[in-house]
Amino acid sequence: MSYTVTIEPIGEQIEVEEGQTILQAALRHGVWLPFACGHGTCATCKVQVVDGDVDVGEASSFALMDSEREEGKVLACCATLESDVTIEADIDVDEDFECYPVEDYQATVIDIVDLSPTIKGVHLKLDRGMTFQAGQYINLDLPGVEGVRAFSLANPPSRPDEVELHVRLVEGGAATSYIHQQLKEGDTLNLSGPYGQFFVRGSQPGDLIFIAGGSGLSSPQSMILNLLEQGDKRQIVLFQGARNRAELYNYELFEGMARDHENFTYVPALSQADEDVSWQGFRGYVHDAASAHFEGRFSGRKAYMCGPPPMIDAAITALMQGRLFERDIFMEKFLTAADGADDVQKSALFKKI
Repeated sequence: MSYTVTIEPIGEQIEVEEGQTILQAALRHGVWLPFACGHGTCATCKVQVVDGDVDVGEASSFALMDSEREEGKVLACCATLESDVTIEADIDVDEDFECYPVEDYQATVIDIVDLSPTIKGVHLKLDRGMTFQAGQYINLDLPGVEGVRAFSLANPPSRPDEVELHVRLVEGGAATSYIHQQLKEGDTLNLSGPYGQFFVRGSQPGDLIFIAGGSGLSSPQSMILNLLEQGDKRQIVLFQGARNRAELYNYELFEGMARDHENFTYVPALSQADEDVSWQGFRGYVHDAASAHFEGRFSGRKAYMCGPPPMIDAAITALMQGRLFERDIFMEKFLTAADGADDVQKSALFKKI
């Protein structure tokens, strides 16, 4: 059995299968409702039920208070339909968002490489091509691991039948432990995608700054490869942060890209390089490298950041001190067990500052 949900104010009508949440149905029909955590705890996907019957599901009492439930509010990521329903949602339409429908894929592991002592590169071959925007992510199903895990795509959209993931080992993380210790070539996995609204706003003028930390390099890598493949003429600067030289992966890739493209500059930064006499690059945090490179003045540019919350927060401060503001800054925060999440990335978190 299925029901119909009408989404206002856009007037879109979509079919929702029995047991399917409003959010799942919307994404699979190419309607992008705002969301972040995807499991009922952040309240980003809160919508108003105007007409019809809905089961609120396992929404957290903190994210959806009793008074809100009485008013007919629900969380789209938890709510299932019991009749045809009309909802009102706060849909922020971005002219640069291509809004590709989410689909299911089967993938075969074709290569696993050690990018650094703590990060593996996982290469998957899909059963068919996936259309996505550079910067988006997929949800991956792993054997014996409860729930899906979100990983950003590191490959550009020009390779639609491949998936490249950068996976950092997180202590106590069931998913990353499986990938690092048990996953092997030839294994098959199920995944869905694309998800996320972290992508380059092509309609907005201004040169581009990318700031990445750890495995957060994946999304900027996809974005930059895509921009250069398309012949984008804007100046592009990538600041990559790592603790030490061993953790600074894909260094040679970006050094080569900088040699081949006049409009691309690569600035690696090591935060713990004090005793490394061989290191000739920037010594310090990646946001300090950005400030030094631009002499503290960022105005007129657009910044895209991806990495752990402490790096993102420090970079936001540096950018805003350099006269870059919310409309110019886009980010993807990676929340892991070490950051207080339940486990490794249940969902990439996309939010405004």
